[in-house]
Amino acid sequence: MTHLDDDRATQRGLEGLSPFELKGHLMDLAGESSRKSAHALLNAGRGNPNWTAAPPREAFFLLGRFAVLESRRTWNEWPAVAGMPSAKGVGERLSLFLDQNAGEPGADLLRRVLDRVDPHRWDEVVHELVDGVIGDNYPVPDRVLPFVAESVHEYLVRAMGDRAPETPYDLFAVEGGTAAMCYVFDSLQANRVLRRGDRIALMTPIFTPYLEIPRLDRYAFDVVEVSASRTTEGDFHAWDYDDAELDKLADPSVRLVCLVNPSNPPSVALSERSLERLRDIVEHRNRDLVIVTDDVYGTFVRGFTSLLEVCPRNTLGVYSFSKYFGATGWRLGVIALQPDNVVDDLIARLEGVDAEAVRRRYSSLSLDVPGMRFVDRMVADSRSVALNHTAGLSTPSRCRWRCSPSSRSPMPTRSTTHR
Repeated sequence: MTHLDDDRATQRGLEGLSPFELKGHLMDLAGESSRKSAHALLNAGRGNPNWTAAPPREAFFLLGRFAVLESRRTWNEWPAVAGMPSAKGVGERLSLFLDQNAGEPGADLLRRVLDRVDPHRWDEVVHELVDGVIGDNYPVPDRVLPFVAESVHEYLVRAMGDRAPETPYDLFAVEGGTAAMCYVFDSLQANRVLRRGDRIALMTPIFTPYLEIPRLDRYAFDVVEVSASRTTEGDFHAWDYDDAELDKLADPSVRLVCLVNPSNPPSVALSERSLERLRDIVEHRNRDLVIVTDDVYGTFVRGFTSLLEVCPRNTLGVYSFSKYFGATGWRLGVIALQPDNVVDDLIARLEGVDAEAVRRRYSSLSLDVPGMRFVDRMVADSRSVALNHTAGLSTPSRCRWRCSPSSRSPMPTRSTTHR
């Protein structure tokens, strides 16, 4: 047998592995390679990355030191009790603090953050950060702090395709991507957009909980599988979707589709051909299709394009900062959607008993329930509506985002493919 035959036999053997088995095999090979070199294996392809991003943490903890000083500046009558930070002049005081601590880890990043802010807005922006880090107030607004939202929005635009939407995304800061999944499913059902037993689609392979959640008794969805079964000319698996598979989504009885892009575990991003096919489906054949795209690994793909850009009106984007920054313990995630979206349209079309049931659900929050947007309903549903006044991700966690470098910063590259 020739070396070429050996190579082909090896490739055929790999083709027979499941995605999870293949990932394990590749990780073994990568680990062996790293042991033979001076370079450590950086692994983002598992539940918990084996690194942490140090610069944003250095900046965050230095900001915390400044915030405590600001608290004591307001009220320092007893050793254990401080006041609530004051906004007046806080921007200049932070600038002076950074000058005095210029050599401290994190000072340079905080300086760069501050320099990006209009000096006329220093006090309001810095006070949001300082008061947020101290955590002395309920999250207001409950969805996401205003200036944090600007930073997260810019980050998402860069990470999800680098083309700004015509209208900025509505953002809901959540406790990681897993909380986002729960909130989306629950609110779609609470608002009668999805009903128990409805038909939904899953683009597979996919993160295992997406397979398990729809089958829970409270949902009992009729699940259609859209399989990444496309092969290359050499008859090797491309982890892409044939048109016939994607066209399953053109059936109007399919109310929702969930996908992980890049896929998990194959780590392949949707091809331009697949993106265009999906665009055609929602524009011409299944206009009411709700798309939930989990793009947690999108930041590891050069030239990545999210369905948030391709099908903006139909797509709810889920993103978590856990993988890219080695921050699973922080539980930092966000849900993004366009203000003009198909979910709000579907809710507006509710009639009779359904419309009245939904009106009653949120009547304690607004006199104009029909005017409530889906993103705000998700916030309320995250705390069973009645506890809406305590909804929202913790303010220290939100401010952690403002201390994160741009998505263009050099970071370890996951073995992820964009075809």
